[in-house]
Amino acid sequence: MQKLISITAISSISPLGKSLDDIWKSYLNNQHCITEKTFGNKHALIAEIPKDAKKEITLLRKSDAKYKSLDETVLFAIYASRQAIKQANWNGSDNFGINIGSSRGATQLFETYHKEFLEKNKAKTLSSPTTTLGNISSWVAHDLQTQGPEISHSITCSTALHAMLNGIAWINSGMCNKFLVGGSEAPLTPFTIAQMQALKIYSKETGDFPCRALDLNKTKNTMILGEGASIACLETGKKDNALAIIKGFGYATEILEHNISISSDAQCFQKSMQMALGDLNPNEVDVIVMHAPGTIKGDLSEYNAIEKIFCNKTPSLTTNKWKVGHTFGTSGALSIEFAVLMLQHQKFIGIPYLENQETPKKIKNILVNAVGFGGNAVSILLSK
Repeated sequence: MQKLISITAISSISPLGKSLDDIWKSYLNNQHCITEKTFGNKHALIAEIPKDAKKEITLLRKSDAKYKSLDETVLFAIYASRQAIKQANWNGSDNFGINIGSSRGATQLFETYHKEFLEKNKAKTLSSPTTTLGNISSWVAHDLQTQGPEISHSITCSTALHAMLNGIAWINSGMCNKFLVGGSEAPLTPFTIAQMQALKIYSKETGDFPCRALDLNKTKNTMILGEGASIACLETGKKDNALAIIKGFGYATEILEHNISISSDAQCFQKSMQMALGDLNPNEVDVIVMHAPGTIKGDLSEYNAIEKIFCNKTPSLTTNKWKVGHTFGTSGALSIEFAVLMLQHQKFIGIPYLENQETPKKIKNILVNAVGFGGNAVSILLSK
């Protein structure tokens, strides 16, 4: 880290709700947000945004004729971005940067357009511009009327934390003093669900907790997809209105043996966590918000990596995927939000089905992890 960077606002729309108050209330109960939905002639467990949040997205779509043709990934991002800059008291004239990414992008629209193409052998006029990856940040910039730099990217499930890395880099370079970063994902579509099921990592559990993220004794994969967007406002320096300070960051890419593989001790996470810690004594980390997607190998390899880095004293471990599912490119940003809320409220949120979870005596430093297909790990160290 060259400069201290403040998170001055964070906003999301997810299965947890659409306001920080609602989201925190949801974290305080032991209920998950997972339901069953029919896709064609098949059923799948998913975590979708609640009805009142869906109404807000419908209103947003109807508010501008140009928005009627946009994918939900874009609308989710616009909605969360509006709330974030309002909270941070930013204006479009600030010309802040924007980096909002997505793992899958406009998959709902793409599937619809492709189905029509197969039926009619002809593509719709807007089928290309509304499904490009750069579609998210450019529409957010249009909606917020800012003329700063805009970046869109996909780095699978670590996309949102890579957006945060980009924001940190731009601010440290002096090319920008404010950056809007995050991720947006609307993957609850027949083809996306089928892809995850084909990998044999999707949950078929029927118990009280269908996603058993961080349960290291599970014998079946239990990943479940969720949807939503999460956006953070980054500013240079330590601000009076800071929700949290970015104290360190780390990243690493692992050499893969398979398209979705990760080493048994997640060497990419070991490197990213070590880099994020910098000179900080590992014993000073109070909580780690793990990526923990709910798969057997994914959860265990990250845990093994943590044990290697924090060999003297393992911090309190948690994740939110048992509650909201895996939101792909948004997941890292939702984990940042989760960490910020724990810092703000000074309360550790554990996992209800895990026994003897260690609760930290204080919450000053939280490490947040994310990794995706391709072995691209990111770790962000947050401080109160």
